[in-house]
Amino acid sequence: MLTLDRIYHASYVLKDVIRQTHIVKAEGLADNCHVYLKPENLQITGSFKVRGSGYKISQLSDEEKERGVIACSAGNHAQGVALAATKYGIKSLICLPDGAPISKVEATKSYGAEVCMVPGVYDDAYNKALSLRDEKNYTFIHPFDDENVIAGQGTIGIEILNEMPDVDAVICAIGGGGLISGVACAIKNLNPNIKVYGVQAEGAPSMAESIKQGKIVSLDKVSTIADGIQVKEPGEHTFEYVRKYVDEIVTVSDDEIASAILKLIETQKMIAEGAGAAPLAAVMYNKLPIEGKKVVCVVSGGNIDVTILNRVIKRGLIMSGRQQTLCIELQDKPGQLVAVSKIIAESGGNVISVHHERAGEGTDVTAAYLRIVIETRNFDHVKVISDSLKAAGFKLV
Repeated sequence: MLTLDRIYHASYVLKDVIRQTHIVKAEGLADNCHVYLKPENLQITGSFKVRGSGYKISQLSDEEKERGVIACSAGNHAQGVALAATKYGIKSLICLPDGAPISKVEATKSYGAEVCMVPGVYDDAYNKALSLRDEKNYTFIHPFDDENVIAGQGTIGIEILNEMPDVDAVICAIGGGGLISGVACAIKNLNPNIKVYGVQAEGAPSMAESIKQGKIVSLDKVSTIADGIQVKEPGEHTFEYVRKYVDEIVTVSDDEIASAILKLIETQKMIAEGAGAAPLAAVMYNKLPIEGKKVVCVVSGGNIDVTILNRVIKRGLIMSGRQQTLCIELQDKPGQLVAVSKIIAESGGNVISVHHERAGEGTDVTAAYLRIVIETRNFDHVKVISDSLKAAGFKLV
């Protein structure tokens, strides 16, 4: 059984393993509540996962430590297990899908693990890890559905209440459910009046569906930019703890997550991966009843792949009205492009790119289309520019 005593024990054991991540007051993230961040993206390995794997590995018997540990992961859990195992002088083998980003593979190796690249996806790596466990007699370190792992994650809840005992609500992302299970268990046992909310990606709502149906649900497919919470099926332990302790679960879209990532970069100078930004997305888009409340969002990780960060930022700019594409139907005659540019400039917009083409079948033979990408301040600014163009007689398509 997961108990508050076990979480406190994990906190004691981990004090020499993890880094202290102090709560940050975050101005400018929401107008209707007071937002604070628990920045686990600044944790060793860039994620909270080292807490759970660190405590689990510390509790192994001498015989289990001698045999070594094995895990499978596409990212954060792999690095957490590798670091914790090395810290305790234990051999670790991590099975990674061969499509895992090179940066994450190299990071896992740098923490002292042996890496086994497995053709296919996460499920293939998982099956390979189980096969090697049975063959070599390793101890398998589950990423979320293990009570010692959950206890390790629960140390975040204790730290939040130690630092901010008057908090009204704590918000965590949910993938398999290990993080929120531990945090909710700690908080509800210390102060049942504090709300604990969970956030899932719309493209991977396995826990939300499971709670809704009252049984564990396995989704046919999952798809989200928040790869850290892209889980088809929650764990047996985590399902029960979430059902017992969590007040509400909401979902956020990939566009909302992208906006939250951008907001953290701009206002807090903080890099979060999709899973880490999901709680903030729920706050920004008013998904939860937290008006006027003191709220802590757990920014669970910052290991976003730099190759997709640019795309995420661009998406965030579009979602927040900071970048807009206009398609304008023009008469194909001299001076049209100058007139459009003049209106945009006078309205304070900045042109990024222009594509001009003569119209095709089904349109006026003298027409042309101008596709123009502009930088703007917000959606109100976009409307000002659009209205100015229409007032000048231009047709927006």
